[in-house]
Amino acid sequence: MRNTSILLLSLCLLFLYSGAVSAQMGRPRGASPLYSSKPYEPSAPTGLPSALKDVGIDQHLNQPLPADALFKDETGTEVKLGSYFGKRPIVVALVYYDCPMLCTQVLNGMISSFKTLSLKPGQDFDVISISFDPRETPALAAAKKNVYVNYLPESTRVGANTGWHFLTGNEENIRRVTEAIGFRYRFDQSTNQFAHASAIYVVTPEGKLSHYFYGIEYAPRDLRLGLVEASQNKIGSTVDQLMLYCYHYDPETGRYGAVVMNMIRLGGVITVFCIGLLLLVLRKRNSARVHLQAGGAV
Repeated sequence: MRNTSILLLSLCLLFLYSGAVSAQMGRPRGASPLYSSKPYEPSAPTGLPSALKDVGIDQHLNQPLPADALFKDETGTEVKLGSYFGKRPIVVALVYYDCPMLCTQVLNGMISSFKTLSLKPGQDFDVISISFDPRETPALAAAKKNVYVNYLPESTRVGANTGWHFLTGNEENIRRVTEAIGFRYRFDQSTNQFAHASAIYVVTPEGKLSHYFYGIEYAPRDLRLGLVEASQNKIGSTVDQLMLYCYHYDPETGRYGAVVMNMIRLGGVITVFCIGLLLLVLRKRNSARVHLQAGGAV
C-alpha cells in the first residue's frame, strides 16, 4: 500500500509540473527587424541608416528554390541549380566573393562549424555558395573555393572539393534565388558595397527551404540536427533522432531549443519505469522473506 501511494504521488507531481511548464511555453516571443518569420512592426523609429532600409531576411520555409535557375560554377561550366538536388541535404550561403567584411565572416563561420561537425561535406551533405553580385566571375569563385576548401582538415578536402560549389550568375537568376529565400539586400553606391544580413540556409534534397541559421557563427549541434531533419533521418544516428525528439527548431530564433514537454514526457516515462522496477524488486524481496519465514516454521 505504501509503495502504491509513492507511485501515485510521483505521477501527480509530474502532472502538475508539466502544466506549469506548458503555461510558460505559451508566452509570446519577440522578433528582430532583420531576422523574423513575421512582419516586424517597430513601435519607435529604428534609427537604421538609409542603406539598411529594406534589408533583411524573410523566412520562406518549405518553399522550393528555382531548380531551373542558371549559374556558372567555379570552372565556368553552366549549371542549373536543380542539378544539385535529389542527392543529399544542402547548406546554401548567399555571399559575394569580394565582400570585405560580412560575407567573409559567414564563410569563416561555416568552416568553423564544418571542422567540428561529424557529418562531412560532399559525403553527407552538399554546400552551395552563390554570389549575389552579378559582376563576379567563375575565376573569382574558383579562387575563393580554393581558399576555403584548404581551410578544412585534409581528411575532408576531397569530399568538400566535389561537394562544395561556388556559383556566379546574372542579375535575373540571382534575383530568382534571393527572392525565393527571402534575402533582401541593397547596393550602396557611396561605398560600392552591398548592404545585407547574414545567414545560411539548409535545403532538403528536393530543393525546399528547411532551416534558417542566422548570424556568422553556426552551432555544430544545430546545423547537424537541421541536416538530419532535412534529410528525413536518412543521415545521422539514433542519438540524433532522440535529440530531435527533445529539441525543436525555432524559426524565430533560427536555433534548436529544448522542447520542455517532450523532455518531461521522456523523463516521466523513465521515472514511472524506475518506480515500477523498484516496486517489482520490493515485491520479490517480500515474497522471498515470506518463503524464508514459512520454511523456518516447518
